[in-house]
Amino acid sequence: MKRLIYSAALALGVFSAVGHCNTGVAFVHGTGKQTDALNDYWTKEFVDSVRQGIPNSSLYTVVNCDFEQYMWHTDAAGCLAQQLSSFISQKGITNLKVITHSNGGNVVRWILSNPTSDARFPNIINKITRVIALAPSSAGTPLADAVIAGNSFEQALGWILGYGNDAVKQQQVADMAYYNANWLFGTAGRPGLGKTFEAVVGSDVDSAVWDSDSYCAGYQNQVALEFTQNWLNSCSDGFLNCSSQSAAGTVWFTDKQKTKGSEPLSHQQSRRACFNLDSLVRDRI
Repeated sequence: MKRLIYSAALALGVFSAVGHCNTGVAFVHGTGKQTDALNDYWTKEFVDSVRQGIPNSSLYTVVNCDFEQYMWHTDAAGCLAQQLSSFISQKGITNLKVITHSNGGNVVRWILSNPTSDARFPNIINKITRVIALAPSSAGTPLADAVIAGNSFEQALGWILGYGNDAVKQQQVADMAYYNANWLFGTAGRPGLGKTFEAVVGSDVDSAVWDSDSYCAGYQNQVALEFTQNWLNSCSDGFLNCSSQSAAGTVWFTDKQKTKGSEPLSHQQSRRACFNLDSLVRDRI
C-alpha cells in the first residue's frame, strides 16, 4: 500500500512539474530595422491569435532588432539574444516557442548553430523547444542578387528588401550557400540544429482584383509580389523560391495543404492572419 501511495505521489510530482512548465512564445521578424514589429510587421491580430496557443497567453514577446545587418552582427543575433535572454529571465520561461519569418529564420539558425560564440546562446538554446519558420529564406533569393548586382531596373526591386543593406547581401544565393556549408546547421549534408525547426512554405501569389483573397495583407503587396515572381521559380511566394524556404530543418506544410480554401500564401501573407494561418500556428504550439 505504501508503495502504491509513493508511486502515486511520484507520478503526481512529475505531472506537477510538467504542469508548472512556463511556456513562452517569441515572435522574431525578418529583414528590416524594427521598432514596433507588433504593429508594423506582424499585426496585433496575428500575435494575439497565436499566443492563445500557450497555457498563459501573457507570456509572449515581440522582438525588435536591426535585421538589416548580417545575421551574426551584435545588432542582429546579439540583439535577439539579449531580448530573448531578458524574456526568459524576467518571465521564468522554461519552454520557449519561436515564431519567425523570412530572414529571421537565419538569425535564429545562427544562434542554434554557434552556441559557443556568445555566452547568452546556450541558455537560449536550452529553453527553445520548437521553431516555426514562416517562409524562411534559408537558401537566399535571386531577388537579393538582382538588387545587389543587377541593372538599375533590377535594383529598383530594393523596395521589397531594403536597398543593398548587409542583410540583403547575406541573402544572395551564393552567399547563403557558403554560410549554410560553413557556419549554419540544418541544411542537407550539415549537422542538425538539435531543435525542431519546421518551415511553412508559400508556393504562389494571387492578385486577381475580383478575388477577395487577394486583399488579405494588402492588395498592392500582392500585385508587387506577383511582379517579383518574374525573377523566381513557378513555385515561390513572390520573394522566395519554395526550395529556399524548405532548405533548412523540415517542412511542416506547403500552404495549400492546410490553408482555408487551399489558398497560397504570399510572402506578405505568411506573417499575417490569412487563410487560418494564425490558428494553424496557434494549434501547433
